[in-house]
Amino acid sequence: MTIIRESDFIQSIADALQFISYYHPRDYIQALGAAYEAEQSPAARDAMAQILYNSRLCAEGRRPICQDTGSVVVFLKVGMDVRWDTKQSLQALVDEGVRRAYLNPDNVLRASIVSPPIGARTNTGDNTPAVVHVELVPGDQVEVRLAAKGGGSENKAKFAILNPSDSLVDWVLKTVPTMGAGWCPPGMLGIGIGGSAEKAMLLAKESLLGHIDIHELQARGPADPVEELRLELFEKVNALGIGAQGLGGLTTVLDVKILTYPTHAASLPVAMIPNCAATRHLDFVLDGSGPVQLEPPRLEDWPAITWAPDSAARRVNLDGLTRDEIASWRPGERLLLSGRLLTGRDAAHKRIADLLARGESLPEGVDLTDRFIYYVGPVDPVRDEIVGPAGPTTATRMDKFTEVMLGQTGLIGMIGKAERGPAAIESIKRHGAVYLMAVGGAAYLVSKAIKSSRLVAFEDLGMEAIREFEVEDMPVTVAVDSRGESVHQTGPAEWRERIAGIPVTVA
Repeated sequence: MTIIRESDFIQSIADALQFISYYHPRDYIQALGAAYEAEQSPAARDAMAQILYNSRLCAEGRRPICQDTGSVVVFLKVGMDVRWDTKQSLQALVDEGVRRAYLNPDNVLRASIVSPPIGARTNTGDNTPAVVHVELVPGDQVEVRLAAKGGGSENKAKFAILNPSDSLVDWVLKTVPTMGAGWCPPGMLGIGIGGSAEKAMLLAKESLLGHIDIHELQARGPADPVEELRLELFEKVNALGIGAQGLGGLTTVLDVKILTYPTHAASLPVAMIPNCAATRHLDFVLDGSGPVQLEPPRLEDWPAITWAPDSAARRVNLDGLTRDEIASWRPGERLLLSGRLLTGRDAAHKRIADLLARGESLPEGVDLTDRFIYYVGPVDPVRDEIVGPAGPTTATRMDKFTEVMLGQTGLIGMIGKAERGPAAIESIKRHGAVYLMAVGGAAYLVSKAIKSSRLVAFEDLGMEAIREFEVEDMPVTVAVDSRGESVHQTGPAEWRERIAGIPVTVA
């Protein structure tokens, strides 16, 4: 009989969460490196280079790959011969491990969990509680599989109950484009088929914990219908041309993972959940001998890819920028921003909109006239950092506030990740504003461009407070220009046509 000590389990959870915050899985790095070498879209290739370079910086500096350090999901398989040396529940043990990991002073991780989910939505401050799934199995060990899942990719989860005679492939190919780029491709698609509604979602989530092996599967050929389906979806999803960060290109997914379960004869439940470029997961086994010992990857595992500001990029001084100047920018153009900008995301936007609706003034220091706002919730700094990893959040969540912000505050530009919806694009066009895109999955790299940071307003919102950043050569791409043309529409459309004559797979 195996005895699992409370302290060993808690320490293992904490250590594993710290580990995955700054180390990409080796299989992901290798797959992304191969996709980078094969990519023919300059914009997508640059985005991949930023993600790969950011990954190496994070491994060296032991700082988060992404500012969104995720919500914690844990799958536990507990052997029925295991005894626990604790009086706490498994949920409490996991949560204590999460708490220690996210409050670690050497590598503070951003707390993103709010409670209750409706109403006050107050940040719990330590990223607890985790979502824990437990299965009792034969044996005398505890198998732990955990992930830190970013909100941008989690928000794109899809579910449907198809008729048994319906085409699952058609549903996937129809649904993936509706997910936009807020899930930060290239990543993985996890698909759960069968069971019931809740079982299909669990299967999709658990499938994302598997290793990337699609190219091995291509080399040996499929052994069953599920592997045939994986290969078909891998080819056809990439042929959509969505590409890295939705900019258009050869690689949208690095793998398609599928888990299945028997289901009712009248049903075909199907769930699909994407994993973003900040792929964070790990599995280990506890056998009673002590906490898990994690072996860091070797730096040689990373491709020899570096990134530096593009010498051909347009350098822009944000201080004193005018609408006439931004009118000359075009979709897909790369810019290097220097000067001062304000930050703000969901909660700050709602608070500003509410103030304006009541006819009240904005807080002192929140003057948005002829300025840019960056949709970001940064990680707290450690040691000599000015700010922790500070990558963009999904811009579409701010679409509902765009007309108010552009029409009533004097704002002329926004920076985020992924596409904008039709209403936001129309507002951008109406007001002669612009929307710029920073690379999701390159948060630590972006933070290197931030030279100063000061709190401006809404301190109680924590990571969602309004700050003023001074940046130097912050890399962005023009995503929607002042005429309302969007690179997230033109880029994928162009590459769908090109891919018809280009092999999508990577050797």
